[in-house]
Amino acid sequence: MSVFEKQSRVEAPVKELFNWHNRSRTFERLTPPWEKVRVLERQGGIQEGGRVVLEVQQGPFRRRWVAVHGDYIEGTQFVDEQVQGPFAKWVHTHRMLPETDTTSLLSDHVEYQPPLGFLGQWAAGRYLHRRLERLFSFRHTRAQHDLKRYHPYAQRPPLKIAVTGASGLIGAALTVFLSCAGNEVRTLVRRRPQLDSPEIFWDPYRGELDKASMESLDAVVHLAGENIGAGRWTGPRKEAIRRSRVEGTRFLCETLASLRHPPKALVCSSAIGFYGDRGGEEALTEESAAGQGFLPETCQTWEGAAEPALKAGIRVVNVRTGIVLTSLGGALAKMLPPFQAGFGGVMGSGHQWMSWISMEDLIGVYHYLIHAETLSGPVNAVAPRPVTNRDFVRALGRALKRPTLIPLPGSMVKALFGEMGQALLLEGQKVLPAKLESAGFSFLYPDLESALRWELGK
Repeated sequence: MSVFEKQSRVEAPVKELFNWHNRSRTFERLTPPWEKVRVLERQGGIQEGGRVVLEVQQGPFRRRWVAVHGDYIEGTQFVDEQVQGPFAKWVHTHRMLPETDTTSLLSDHVEYQPPLGFLGQWAAGRYLHRRLERLFSFRHTRAQHDLKRYHPYAQRPPLKIAVTGASGLIGAALTVFLSCAGNEVRTLVRRRPQLDSPEIFWDPYRGELDKASMESLDAVVHLAGENIGAGRWTGPRKEAIRRSRVEGTRFLCETLASLRHPPKALVCSSAIGFYGDRGGEEALTEESAAGQGFLPETCQTWEGAAEPALKAGIRVVNVRTGIVLTSLGGALAKMLPPFQAGFGGVMGSGHQWMSWISMEDLIGVYHYLIHAETLSGPVNAVAPRPVTNRDFVRALGRALKRPTLIPLPGSMVKALFGEMGQALLLEGQKVLPAKLESAGFSFLYPDLESALRWELGK
């Protein structure tokens, strides 16, 4: 029998720490992006007799992991024990103990036994210990980060928040994060929800939305829109991108403006594409003028489509998002395979600026903007230290411990990806988060090296 233990100090009262673990979607927050785990079923939470069924990836195979909860002590402890899964035995005791009025001790004690007895222990013992150390380091850090974000609002009542685009890369992470804060999160979907479902039906192209379900919300987060990096920008593709953002936003805002009890805030996605290709060393803030071209024009019209909500007295925030760093999707996920194989390198000249933000900080920005009553209009959601493409490539190579000697010439980018490649890979802008920094927002990962290490589990 092997034992793994980890204990950390968390800068939050023990009640907040326990309540966070007691929420239904905290397991998703505790699962690192490199662990291929999916929740298939939940029953009863972490209380005595609760049950969770997972699907875990082991090499090319998928296995079920069924765990039951027991030894529940309100505010202090719960245990999960594997009854079916990859281990011969797994008993995980979670403890949360008060240290001071404002700090807690988070303790994990795992008794485990790999399959095949002594042979399994001999073959996989060290590997499993390293894997558990990596997993629980991630879990303890994430607990610390989330509670730091939640703490300023812990004494306020939970919010009712509706989210469009909740199945997308950002939306999926954000809805989990908001739910784990104790909020009531309702997602807008384009299929008819089942009875008693918290989902809200809408079809922006047909002008359909369940208005009654939108009454008396505290905030709406609008993320829906076609993925601009999903393929070459043909004429029909560009029209689909523009229409999904402009028409969807306008319809949503007209609906919100017509409600008897509209939300106090609308936090609406936009992009730093608003500024266009600027080159050089020009630092761009929210006060900078728009650029020219397809993306700047789309972003301007997109942000302007929120005018009905603004006129109705709703606080509107346009979140101009930079390159989002996450290994689960987007630009970084597409770059990882060639870089991991040692075929990464500078794109084009390498001098183009990349204004980026970690996924961890981006969902923190949305959470902050929902609450920040003094912030409205455009807000740049980027880290405070943009880098050139050449510096980004070097940092990624260092994080992966791979060479970055094979460049991708601009002519090849244009041949492979057309106008989309030109705009997203060869052009750039040096964007700064002036409003967020002025308001006192705290970035967990302000520099690229630490952001990449976190997102890649390095």
